[in-house]
Amino acid sequence: MEKEYFNVADIFGENVFNDATMQERLPKKTYQKLKETIRLGKELDLETADVVAHEMKEWAIEKGATHFTHWFQPLTGVTAEKHDSFITAPQKNGKVLMSFSGKELIKGEPDASSFPSGGLRATFEARGYTAWDPTSPAFVRQDASGATLCIPTAFCSYTGEALDQKTPLLRSMEAINKQSLRLLRLFGNTTSVKVTPSVGVEQEYFIIDRNDFLARKDLVYTGRTLIGAMPPKGQEMDDHYFGAIRERIAAFMHDVNIELWKMGVTSKTEHNEVAPAQHELAPIYEEANVAVDHNQMIMETLKKVAYRHGLQCLLHEKPFAGVNGSGKHNNWSLVTDDGINLLDPGKTPHDNIQFLLVLCCVLKAVDKHAALLRESAADVGNDSRLGGDEAPPVIISVYLGEQLQDVLDQLIRTGSADHSLKGEKLETGVTTLPDFLKDATDRNRTSPFAFTGNKFEFRTVGSEDSVGEPNIVLNTIVAEAFSDACDELEKAEDFDLAVHDLIKRLAKEHQRIVFNGNGYSTEWAAEAKKRGLPVADNMLDAIPALLSESSVDLFAKFGVFTKTELESRAEIEYEIYAKKRNIEAKTMIDIIRKQIIPATIRYTTVLADSVNQVRQAAGDADVSTQVEMLTEVSSYLKDTKEKLTVLENLEAEGIKISDITDRAFFYRDKVLPAMEALRKPVDKLEMLVDKSMWPMPSYGDMIFEV
Repeated sequence: MEKEYFNVADIFGENVFNDATMQERLPKKTYQKLKETIRLGKELDLETADVVAHEMKEWAIEKGATHFTHWFQPLTGVTAEKHDSFITAPQKNGKVLMSFSGKELIKGEPDASSFPSGGLRATFEARGYTAWDPTSPAFVRQDASGATLCIPTAFCSYTGEALDQKTPLLRSMEAINKQSLRLLRLFGNTTSVKVTPSVGVEQEYFIIDRNDFLARKDLVYTGRTLIGAMPPKGQEMDDHYFGAIRERIAAFMHDVNIELWKMGVTSKTEHNEVAPAQHELAPIYEEANVAVDHNQMIMETLKKVAYRHGLQCLLHEKPFAGVNGSGKHNNWSLVTDDGINLLDPGKTPHDNIQFLLVLCCVLKAVDKHAALLRESAADVGNDSRLGGDEAPPVIISVYLGEQLQDVLDQLIRTGSADHSLKGEKLETGVTTLPDFLKDATDRNRTSPFAFTGNKFEFRTVGSEDSVGEPNIVLNTIVAEAFSDACDELEKAEDFDLAVHDLIKRLAKEHQRIVFNGNGYSTEWAAEAKKRGLPVADNMLDAIPALLSESSVDLFAKFGVFTKTELESRAEIEYEIYAKKRNIEAKTMIDIIRKQIIPATIRYTTVLADSVNQVRQAAGDADVSTQVEMLTEVSSYLKDTKEKLTVLENLEAEGIKISDITDRAFFYRDKVLPAMEALRKPVDKLEMLVDKSMWPMPSYGDMIFEV
């Protein structure tokens, strides 16, 4: 097959209405007004919007677009869109014109009644609005339906409440910008105009053959396998991690990259992950709201391109028991419009006072709101991943590394720091290898919130989740810590003395959140309890943090969420938990009743027939092995049927519970354990029943044969 060659620089961003395109196509005055809107958050007037809309439409039509859509992120975990064509009413000559107004660009009106609202909207209250986010560039998406102009938007109700991830994210970005600038001004910075959270999202995912996917109704309906015995080999040999990428997967990744590059997504890194059939894609860092949008585009593209290759992309956090689950590491930092990273310690962190204050403010933010940060990464799938020896523990802590830990210890011990640990020369023992200095600090893969050079890596987020909520929380809790620090320092008569005392105090008061050891150890769990750190073992234990007094006050202070919006989100999360567990339970019942039990009965019938046939042919033949196998299989079959009945009764009971919170807890405490109990004999049966009779692909078929 002839290989397609191209220059990435030639195609990158070709389907994005980006700055270069705007500068080329928009009148200079219009371009400047739009840039001012984006840079300073000013409102865009309708006259300017009309000009932008016209040029955006002309550009999109040249790309083959016939429709436009307001592309938004409701609280469903996926994106949503309604397509409208550019055509207007027919003219007298029977022809149509192609038009797109500023009003259509700025505002859309999808039906809001069928999206999760947590009681904010009744079914009969259908009106909702999408509002253009000019800080995230429009793009043309090309697929089987043709080309569509996608306009990133926020989504809110008729009464103004946020019904999406973007609206509160933009609010939180305004909050952190304002408080960061206050802090910078205290240190004499008068040139930086804007501070933006910079985010890099590492996306993990599994790829299997689509035919195997379609043969597994548990994957089709729930995204994860509800039954399945481990194959003889899992990930024990660590040979898949960073191993050579198989050709079929490489071809898929190649096409994913092309699509993403065309849409302006900086797909940078790709590699095999720890588990068989698991992989990772990571883009370059960008502004938080763009990063959130691009992560949604990445997930959509992975699924779409996989389909074209006869593959299936699994984004669930734990599609296969017994091997590593998938997360997405959210790398977060703060960067000014003139290129200053507030989390860059420099070569001598001990005397970088601004950095030390920022660092201690982050420690305060995470310590004070650890439960809220944990909640921001809570979802049903993540319950199967977090807390195992493959992912961060459910206890939120901060890893600083040896260099910063030493500086912190000096501050706590003496009130000042006079040195920083340096990176040493790496000794390999091989004379032909080049000499270089290693970092002053190692990495800790067991930490949920780790400092990694000039950023923090929040590793708790689930692979299927939007990264909107974690960044909303990070932005807001740090904005609060900055605000408190500025309130104190702005009143100080001696700034140098005051900032020195504040750093020392914050380091001492919040040192309990710092842990540099093994987060998987039982000793850490006991130590964390001693320190009084919050522990939420699962999603339902995490949700109350949304409605704690400190959370309500925090979000209200910075205008990120109203109490009503928080209450609605908590209700939505309880509802999502109950619905997903209910779907899992019904799917398991369906599979076992319609597939597993009939297949096992067929196998036992074959065994019984073989025993009878042997006895008829040779009455004295030894059939004890067949009888033993028949007895063993029949025993597990009986156990399966009994446990299936238990699950069926519990599922029927759970669906009748009217209070959504009570229903969620019932599914966690009663239904989920019954599902796990039912799985055990079924997985035993898979190891006993003839493979040709087992009604679905095995783990080995799915994760080793792509």
